Amino acid sequence: MRDEPGPPGAPTIVLLHGWTATTDVNFFRCFAPLGEHFRVLAFDHRGHGRGIRSAKPVRLSDCADDVIAMADAVGVDQFIPVGYSMGGAVAQLLARDHAERLQGVVLCATAPHFNGLRNERFNFAGLTGLAAVARVTPPPAQRWLTARLYLQRKRSDWEPWAIAEAERHNWRMLLEAGRALGTFRSDDWLGDIDVPVSVVLTTDDGVVPPARQHLLPELIPSARVFPIAAGHDAAVRAPEVFVPALVHAVNSVIARRVLARRADDAT
Repeated sequence: MRDEPGPPGAPTIVLLHGWTATTDVNFFRCFAPLGEHFRVLAFDHRGHGRGIRSAKPVRLSDCADDVIAMADAVGVDQFIPVGYSMGGAVAQLLARDHAERLQGVVLCATAPHFNGLRNERFNFAGLTGLAAVARVTPPPAQRWLTARLYLQRKRSDWEPWAIAEAERHNWRMLLEAGRALGTFRSDDWLGDIDVPVSVVLTTDDGVVPPARQHLLPELIPSARVFPIAAGHDAAVRAPEVFVPALVHAVNSVIARRVLARRADDAT
């Protein structure tokens, strides 16, 4: 687990990384600058990097429960999840199922669903079969598949340490996480979230289309939007744009939480 202590008395944020990444790969350029403002906690999701290994099929709701277990383990009662891509789905589930533990939520480069276009439906449907095959594939064959199907595409522009991070993945669990992401939908309940929400919207995103990201503030009318001209890898490729927007987004959540409490006290 990463733990940047931040200034004394600073609010706590929990960074939730995207699918097939690790917390270090997703946020390594962000830890230090965010630590100037907040206590920053981060860890790898199930099956990713150093994350939990389990024989159970991966469910995003279990990933959300893992966040609460981590917060309990380090003695943090209230925090703000910052969900990036798949981590955004986990953050939405935290807001639905564990609102009493949250000061608010920040959603980055994410959406209420990830499976809309025809080619996306085919891609996510294929993960179901691959995940089943991975359950009966010996570990050496899984490592070979990792190198052939994933890492060979990354070696041209990934640093060796990042490749080493990806080599830690449990690919059966990773495929199951992808299948879970493909079936995730929050459209029906997102408007019922009762904590402040900020949305960091990546306007040049080729992975999660901006139009789909825009559904978040449409479904949560009280959400504040912080657009940035960057792609899906903004946290890595454009931290000079992403980090200030994220700081503003988190501070907006905190300010609205304070106002809400004052209003409650006045009544």
